[in-house]
Amino acid sequence: MPAERLISIDDLSRNAAAWALIDIREPAELADGFINGSQNVPLSLGDQAIRAAIEGAGDVPVLLVCASGKRCERLLGLPGFESVAILEGGVTAWRSATLPLTKLACAIPSSDERYLRHHLLPQVGRAGQERLSRARVTLIGAGGLGSPVALYLAAAGVGTVTVIDQDRIDRSNLQRQILHTDDRVGTLKVESARRTLLALNPEITVHARPERLDASNARTLLSGADLIIDGSDNFETRYLVNDTALQLQIPWVYGAVQAFAGQVSVFAPHTSPDQPCYRCLFPEAPAPGEAPNCAEAGVLGALPGLIGSLQAIEALKWLLGLDEPLLGKLLCVDALRMDFRSIRLGRDPACLHS
Repeated sequence: MPAERLISIDDLSRNAAAWALIDIREPAELADGFINGSQNVPLSLGDQAIRAAIEGAGDVPVLLVCASGKRCERLLGLPGFESVAILEGGVTAWRSATLPLTKLACAIPSSDERYLRHHLLPQVGRAGQERLSRARVTLIGAGGLGSPVALYLAAAGVGTVTVIDQDRIDRSNLQRQILHTDDRVGTLKVESARRTLLALNPEITVHARPERLDASNARTLLSGADLIIDGSDNFETRYLVNDTALQLQIPWVYGAVQAFAGQVSVFAPHTSPDQPCYRCLFPEAPAPGEAPNCAEAGVLGALPGLIGSLQAIEALKWLLGLDEPLLGKLLCVDALRMDFRSIRLGRDPACLHS
């Protein structure tokens, strides 16, 4: 970077009035103070907003400010940023030199502070966070897979999370079902989940449905969701989720674990005639004993955390419209060898469902 585009804190402190300061940090970062006279234009608003602020400075030279200077550096090569300089070391260096910082007169909104790391991501930003706040996700199961899924959806600010599970907490669940605590043994999992999620993020809405998903209630319970996430542990429920989601034209995220192995995929056959459904992958349920569940075969406690987290990532990607989700692909995880393999899935022409 040309030296003339780096302004030291000493130079700025001696001649601050000569510059139009634009602080591109997020509002929540300003709680610890900002350099007096600076204008806050968060990077999450996009480079166009910052470019407009630069143009608004007229003939006054512009100095960009962020926490360390790194975010500012990434802007320098963009059109409209050719004449700006950046503060070397950013606000961190300014603070380390014990130079004065101005404190905000009012508190930062809690949502700005909560989702700051999302605001910093160009792929998410404030617009993406607003999109998450409007999203409605239905989660089937508040157990091993459902626990990390629910926690990360709540933490991410997904506006409405509906949790379906008829079971009560057993002490043997606690080895992997991190939504629950020992003092809640015997209580409904969905009520425990609701308490945990609202304690984590009181800004969201959590609906607890202490019911068993079956053919008589599936359409009612799953209707209205933007996305369904399956955390069940049996083929019967997955087939029901698949068929109902297809009828309702709702995408769903699949996850499964056994012992040290796991799988993740996303099914949305209504989006394209080439997309498979779950029955294309498993046309028929395995014979009894061929695919035991966790209660029968056991599972490493941390494995549902890994697979459930991957499900949560796929869910957030879908809700945000990011990149390519695991559509038409099955991610297979071998935790013993820490091997991750993606298998391409095709639609089965003989499948009557997809």
